[in-house]
Amino acid sequence: MATETTLETFTLGPFGSVPRIWTGLWQLSGPAWGSAPATKIRAEMVKYAVQGYTAFADHYGSSEVLFGQFRQTLPAEQFTLGATKWCVFQPLVPTPAVVRAVVQERASRLQTQKIDLLQFHWQNYDDKNYLRALQILCQLRYEGVISTIGLCNFDSVRTDVICTELGPGAISTNQVQFSILDTRPLHGMNHVCAKHKLKLLTYGTLCGGFLSDQWLNLPEPDSYSESSNLTPSQRKYLDVILKAWGDWNLFQDLLRVLRVIGDRHGGLSIANIATRWVLDHPFVGAVLIGPSRNSSSPPLARKGTGGKKRSVTDDNFVCIPGARLGLTDHTADNRRVFGFRLTDADRADIQAVSNRSNTSVMITTVGDCGTEYR
Repeated sequence: MATETTLETFTLGPFGSVPRIWTGLWQLSGPAWGSAPATKIRAEMVKYAVQGYTAFADHYGSSEVLFGQFRQTLPAEQFTLGATKWCVFQPLVPTPAVVRAVVQERASRLQTQKIDLLQFHWQNYDDKNYLRALQILCQLRYEGVISTIGLCNFDSVRTDVICTELGPGAISTNQVQFSILDTRPLHGMNHVCAKHKLKLLTYGTLCGGFLSDQWLNLPEPDSYSESSNLTPSQRKYLDVILKAWGDWNLFQDLLRVLRVIGDRHGGLSIANIATRWVLDHPFVGAVLIGPSRNSSSPPLARKGTGGKKRSVTDDNFVCIPGARLGLTDHTADNRRVFGFRLTDADRADIQAVSNRSNTSVMITTVGDCGTEYR
């Protein structure tokens, strides 16, 4: 029987113990996920922090400003961790002045003298200047401008090169996609993590909400039909399900297995089981739980509704137990992830479905971690 318990933690650089579920803030960078007043968003951040969800990640645009404002309202003794990003998509010569300006801009928006975790992404591997950029970031960390440096969507080969070049402890994390469906980190990145004592911050854990009870026993959605109301993120993960992993019928078999496992553990949700599966890997530091968007839920008849379509704003159709700050709150359900462990039988049942999929060849069909962003 699953019971509510305290949040699990892992050790991250100078911060010591930090939670293994982080709140993703990328939905605050624009209106696509819905909106709420800034005062309400900041109040929700306080609520999350008080409950132990003290790590916030993926700051973009206005989310940096909102997080900075939120942290200024906290008492000095309240710990929070903010992870922001520097993503380089265009050719760039990373001089010390250029890199320092980027870091100072983020620090200013976050209203801090020292960035907690700066996650670095570099689009073009052929341009080896990413090593120079990281060397300068390490110098800024030495100067006390940055506490911790992480990578974002770097593949196994380049992550190994970077960690070897910069030396032990220079890089703390790499943010990549990882789920029951997308197991690419098990095909190389896991060994790099062990070699360099690196932890993964994983996203896509619930595949845009598809790994949830809301999709159990539903027909395959049409990616491009207006009636399906799929977000761009969900279209991406639907392509993973149908074109890389397997097909919709097999995916339904997986959901049914996850539902049975959830029932074994006292009625936990499919999302709980899928999240626990990821967290059970020792190279995973934390999962990033991101936006929950009611309007992305399938406007399809659920079993037992008599064929009647429900409103896309119906709370029964929330797709992902994530954090749409100021609009939805799933902290209680997320905490249930920490009250149990998957058994050998649970893992065997999941693996039996995975063995029928293309999981083992996704590393060749999709590519290594981060390849989909290049």
